[in-house]
Amino acid sequence: MSRSPQDFQGELLALLPLGDAWPRDPETVLAQLLLAVGDGLAAVDASAEGLLDEADPRTTLYLLPDWERVAGLPDPCAGPAPTIAARRAQLVARLTAEGGQSIAIITAYLAALGYTVTISEFYPFTVGVSGVGDPGSPVCDQDWQFVFAVEAPLNTVQYFCPGISAAGEPLASWGNEVLECETQRIAPAHTIPIFLYS
Repeated sequence: MSRSPQDFQGELLALLPLGDAWPRDPETVLAQLLLAVGDGLAAVDASAEGLLDEADPRTTLYLLPDWERVAGLPDPCAGPAPTIAARRAQLVARLTAEGGQSIAIITAYLAALGYTVTISEFYPFTVGVSGVGDPGSPVCDQDWQFVFAVEAPLNTVQYFCPGISAAGEPLASWGNEVLECETQRIAPAHTIPIFLYS
């Protein structure tokens, strides 16, 4: 919690030497001068406390461009004018991504970006092994083993959040362009993602 200028004034008055030349009455000129000094110290204290928020990519605002530069952002997938919340989500997803090519890792990465998805894989139908109604149907040939389906809501809506969003951002933005671009970017090179919206 930040300290007030009066807190610093009291501390500075307590540091004065003893004697009639150093009055501690808050109405004296010396005390008012120390209140002005305390005002500057309180501003520095508040800035130092705010720096704790800037050290965390989930809460950063002023240092967000520096965090993005370190993480290799902005990504072309983010679009021309993403919101502060979307930029933070992309930054956190990039910094915490474990890497890998499993369905669980891709799903977790997309969840960190704010998308709730289900991913299904296709398997070619094999006589004697596959049964009727199995995920691999008779229409799935060998090429379908390289395809996976990403099931997501038709439109993912991101709303303006006081305290998180910045002034000038839209009250709501929607679309799945970032979802598709990010999925294609992290998908294994030999696979083809398809998107199913409900």
